[in-house]
Amino acid sequence: MAITAAMVKELREKSGAGMMDCKKALTETNGDMDKAVDFLREKGLASVAKKSSRIASEGIVESYVHGGRIGVLVEVNSETDFVAKNEEFQNFVKDIAMQIAAVAPKYVSREEVPAEEVEHEKNVLTEQARGENKPEHIIEKMVQGRLEKFYEEICLLDQDFIKDSDKKIRDILNDLIAKIGENIKIRRFVRYEVGEGLEKREEDFAEEVAKQLG
Repeated sequence: MAITAAMVKELREKSGAGMMDCKKALTETNGDMDKAVDFLREKGLASVAKKSSRIASEGIVESYVHGGRIGVLVEVNSETDFVAKNEEFQNFVKDIAMQIAAVAPKYVSREEVPAEEVEHEKNVLTEQARGENKPEHIIEKMVQGRLEKFYEEICLLDQDFIKDSDKKIRDILNDLIAKIGENIKIRRFVRYEVGEGLEKREEDFAEEVAKQLG
């Protein structure tokens, strides 16, 4: 199939990749636009592992406050100050701050989860599975599956992206690394919520209404 300039332009707009890469992707996939996008993504992600060992000491700290009740600070690093000033990079950091506010992860990645916390969760999940009278050879698989859910709840990189539930935060990050061509790391974050950790006052609802009515 003949690859036209219009096809290359369309793929470039969809993927953000260079013209020569777009032309090669279309050639390799016989002009199939969807397959060409996948081809570029796979090619880019193949280089992510190489980039991940490079030092990323620039970047930005982003803040996000939701309704005056939830506040987030997150630090995301890049290799150069040039990328830190890139609009796409900055939009990514804003999205991450909103993600943290909305889903309240405890850690950036599963590697940060303390071993004793993982072990405790495994024990709890194992006892739950045994309480369901499952055979021992099934229990291990059940525990592994439920442990994945545990990581998805507490680890930012394993969470579904709030703007696209078909993708994990890890996927969004890797796509950006592949597109920009620099190592990017979500380094750390803090999340505050009004009243978090404080003992809440509990009153009888009827009594509260009576007080308001005088």
